[in-house]
Amino acid sequence: MIRVVGRLPVRGRIGVAAVLGVGMLAAAPATATAHHPPSWHVVHHGGTADLRAVSPVSSRVVWASGSNGTVLRTTNGGRSWRSVGPGGTSALEFRGLKAFDAQHAVLMSVGNAASDFRTYLTADGGRHWRITNRNASPQAFYDCMAFFDREHGLVLSDPVNGRFRILLTADGGRSWRIDPARNMPLAHSPNEYGFAASNECITTSGHHDAWFGSGGPAGSRVYRSTDGGRTWKVSQTPLHRGASAGVFAVAFRTPAQGFAIGGDFATPATAPHALALTGDGGRTWTLVAARAAPDGYRSGATWVPHTAGTALAVGLTGSDISTDGGFTWTQFDPGSFDAVACTPGGACWASGANERIGRLRGR
Repeated sequence: MIRVVGRLPVRGRIGVAAVLGVGMLAAAPATATAHHPPSWHVVHHGGTADLRAVSPVSSRVVWASGSNGTVLRTTNGGRSWRSVGPGGTSALEFRGLKAFDAQHAVLMSVGNAASDFRTYLTADGGRHWRITNRNASPQAFYDCMAFFDREHGLVLSDPVNGRFRILLTADGGRSWRIDPARNMPLAHSPNEYGFAASNECITTSGHHDAWFGSGGPAGSRVYRSTDGGRTWKVSQTPLHRGASAGVFAVAFRTPAQGFAIGGDFATPATAPHALALTGDGGRTWTLVAARAAPDGYRSGATWVPHTAGTALAVGLTGSDISTDGGFTWTQFDPGSFDAVACTPGGACWASGANERIGRLRGR
């Protein structure tokens, strides 16, 4: 929930191996990072917006969005960027974004008023935007958005009448419908909600599997769906809970293998009990020991395609990489990012405050 929309948002290895299975212990070759250490090549920075969502399409086409109604797009690998956001939206925070190519994208806004939640659609690279949904519920606060494919997507809201709310689209964001409340498990209490920190509190794998994480004093749970977001079950994770703590991002490499990560954004330099792994689709979770996990709060996370288990995590105090399926992590950049995402081809990008956008190189 965390309706502040400024800078703040809104031992396990043996046990984990037993959960994940021996086959998932395969890691990328050790020489991958030894000879080519990863680093962010910052291709844009110095603006006023905090870019809470990044949606790369390829190594050349990338979209990013955030505060002050900002939407940026590059079609030349980051050498130049155009501002392509909807007009008259400087009071909105574009916390959700999904781009399909250089011309087509879906955008989600949040704000301090319930009516500030909207979804937008463009089919011409951001020259024109059409509003496709407006929030009418004062209880709703929409946190993040994810798509299974070009047509089917989900938007997550904080609980309304005691249950998280899901919006569904089956036509690429041209229209949205509210999933019936009876399909959602009850939230623990009003003290369970989502975090609109990076557009990564919800994720998908394949055409049917989806997950989202919760935070708050009653949160740190992960909800899972195996039918395209129509019905959900929920599991408790061992992540630390608190008013500004919980699950900030979920990432799944397959319908079985994934991780949940977070911390406390009020104390970003330390993050005890902030990372857990699953090997059974999110039914059970095993904590990664602090000595092996990232040192601080992390708001964004993703798997790197075409690797045997490489993952990235980003936050206010740095970026980390794992090459062994999430068991151990190494910080490779001290700079601040909020969100991270990779293309199906393996081009990875991150975005954050002061319009900092980075392209991953090395690895």
